[in-house]
Amino acid sequence: MEQKKLITRETTIEQLVELKEAAVGYLFQKGIRCIRCGEPVWDTIEAAARNVDYTEEEIDGLVDELNRLS
Repeated sequence: MEQKKLITRETTIEQLVELKEAAVGYLFQKGIRCIRCGEPVWDTIEAAARNVDYTEEEIDGLVDELNRLS
């Protein structure tokens, strides 16, 4: 049975951090600024990734990896 994804492209950074606190450091490692860097928390994961030129495939991979974070 497939696990339901909690995180999507439309998830805001604020929502993401509430779901998975470890995401802050993970996004930073991926070159995506978030709360720690003073970036807006209302951006979606997709918008934040596009700001650093992620491709469609890279955004999909990022979302999959975020869903697997513990």
